[in-house]
Amino acid sequence: MNWQEFIARHQVGDVIEGVVTRQVPFGCFVESEGFTGLAPRQAWPVGSRVSVEILAIDPEKQRFSLAAA
Repeated sequence: MNWQEFIARHQVGDVIEGVVTRQVPFGCFVESEGFTGLAPRQAWPVGSRVSVEILAIDPEKQRFSLAAA
């Protein structure tokens, strides 16, 4: 799946499943369907499977923001 397909299938408010790939001081990066988004202020262990809500999508920068669902 490419970025255009991802954003065509998902919109702000959708809940998606993902895996935590990295923890940083300001949150966690979560990978879903081959793309990684940031969940600020979350502290899940790397490798955890989580449900997250899409808060924002930036098509230009190919980024999305997430929150715990």
